Amino acid sequence: MMVTKFDPFAEIKRLEDRLFQAYPVAKDEGAISAFVPTVNTREDDKAYHIEVDLPGVKKEDIHVDISDGVLTISGERKFKKEIKEKDYYKVESSFGKFERSFRLPDDVKEDDIKAETKDGVLEITLPKVKKEEKKKKIEVK
Repeated sequence: MMVTKFDPFAEIKRLEDRLFQAYPVAKDEGAISAFVPTVNTREDDKAYHIEVDLPGVKKEDIHVDISDGVLTISGERKFKKEIKEKDYYKVESSFGKFERSFRLPDDVKEDDIKAETKDGVLEITLPKVKKEEKKKKIEVK
C-alpha cells in the first residue's frame, strides 16, 4: 500500500489552475482583459435594442463606434474598495478593458443610433429604416 501525504489545499490549487486557464490574465496594459460584459439584444417593429451590463463603469469610460457596418462598444472598468478598521486595512480593486462588436443589420439607420447609460446598463437603440413597398410592373414581351 502506498502512503501519500495529505494536502488540505490540493483541491484549491486544482481549482485555481482550472480558473486561471479558463480566464487568462492580460500580460500587458494594452491587452483586453477577461472582463466581458453581458449583453441582451431584442427587436421590435421600430428598432433593434442592445443592453450591455456595465456595473461600475463611468459614462466617460464608455465608447461606442461604428465602422464598416460594425458597432463596437469598448471602455474600461475601474473599481476600488477601501476598508480601514482598527485592526486591519483592506483594499480590493479590479479593473479591465473590454470590447464587444456587433455586425449591424442592413435595415439600421446609422445616423439615428442612440446610446444612453443608466444604473450600470448601457442601452443602444438602433432604429430601423422604413422599407417602402414598391411594386414595379414588368412588361412581358
